[in-house]
Amino acid sequence: MSIDLDFLYNMNEGPLRSGLIVLGVALVAVVVAVFLHRVGIAVVRRLARGRPFTTTATEVTFSASRTCVILFMLRLVLTGAPDNTPGLTSISYLTSIGLILALTWFLIRCVKSVSLTVINLNPYDVADNLKARRILTQTRVLSRSAYFIIAMLGLSFVLLTLPGARQFGASLLASAGVAGIVAGIAAKPVLGNFFAGLQIAFSQPIRIDDVLIVKGEWGRVEEITGTFVVVRIWDERRMIVPLQWFIENPFENWTHTSSTILGTVFLWLDFSVPTQAIRDEFERVCKSLPLWDKRVCVMHVTDASERTMQVRLLVSAKDSGSAFDLRCQIREHMIGFIARNYPGALPRLRAEVEARNDPEAINSIIDGPPTQKA
Repeated sequence: MSIDLDFLYNMNEGPLRSGLIVLGVALVAVVVAVFLHRVGIAVVRRLARGRPFTTTATEVTFSASRTCVILFMLRLVLTGAPDNTPGLTSISYLTSIGLILALTWFLIRCVKSVSLTVINLNPYDVADNLKARRILTQTRVLSRSAYFIIAMLGLSFVLLTLPGARQFGASLLASAGVAGIVAGIAAKPVLGNFFAGLQIAFSQPIRIDDVLIVKGEWGRVEEITGTFVVVRIWDERRMIVPLQWFIENPFENWTHTSSTILGTVFLWLDFSVPTQAIRDEFERVCKSLPLWDKRVCVMHVTDASERTMQVRLLVSAKDSGSAFDLRCQIREHMIGFIARNYPGALPRLRAEVEARNDPEAINSIIDGPPTQKA
C-alpha cells in the first residue's frame, strides 16, 4: 500500500502550493520557536541562579514569553510568504493582533513577577512588620496601576492596527465637545480612585494589615485594590470602602507608625478603696501576664463623682489584638481581687437617715407607716 504524492509534483505555482508551503514552514517555525524558548529559559535560569528577581520572572512569564516567541516567528514567516497565499492578509492581521496581545500579557506578567519577588523578600507575618507592610502596600497599588496602563496601551496598539481605526478616532474628536464633558463626568469616580490609589501608595495613610477605626468599626486592612479597600472587621465581616474615601475623610490608624499600642482599663470604685493595694496588685498581675510587653504599667485615679472615683489602669502591648486580650484579662482579675479582698470598695449607693429622738418616729421608720383602718 502506497500514498500517491504525484499531485504535489503536478501542482503549478498557484495559491494551493503557496499555502501548503507557508503552512509547512509555519509548523517548522513553531517547533523552532518552542525549542529556542526552552533553551533561552534554561540559559537565563542558569545565569540568574541565586537572583530572586530573574528566577521568579522566568517562572511567572514562561507561558507568555513562549507565546510571544511563537507569534513572532509566525509573523516572520507571513512577512516572507508569497502574495498569492490564500488568506494571507487576514492571517497577517490576526497574527499581528495576537502578537500585540501576547506582548501585553508578557509585560503584565513581568510586573507580576516583580511584585511577587518584592513581597516574598519582605514578609509581613512577623512581629515588627511596619517596613514590610509599607513596601507591600506600595507594591500592590503600583502594580495594579501598571496593569491598567499596560492594558490601555495594548488596546490602543490593537486599535491602531485595525482598518478604520483612524476614522473612528476622527469621529470621536469631532464629537469631543459634548462627549468630552459626558466622559469626564462619568469617569470622575474612576479617575478619582485611580489618583487616590497613587496617593495612598506614596503617602501611605493606610497599609496592608493596618488596624483602622472606619465609621465606628474596628478592623484590619485586608486588601487594597485599584478602586476600593477591603477592611476585615473583628467579627469576620468585610467593609468595602472606596479609595477616595480615605483621602477625603478622617479615620483612626492604630498602626501608622508602630504596631505597639496602649490599652486602658477603667474601674469605678468606692472612695474607701486602698489605692496603693490596688496599684501593687495591678503591677503584680501585669508582670505575670505574657501579653504585656514590659513598657507601660501605670495606675491613676483620673476622675471622681459624688458616688465613686474612676481608676484608670494603663498597659502596653505589642499590637492591638494583644492589647484587647490583655485588657480583658486585667479587668477580670482586678474585679475578682477587689471583690474578694475589699468587697466594700465596689460601687454602692449611700443612704443616711436622721431620726428624731421620738419613739413613735423611730418605730414608723422601722415598721413603716401605720395602716389605715377601714
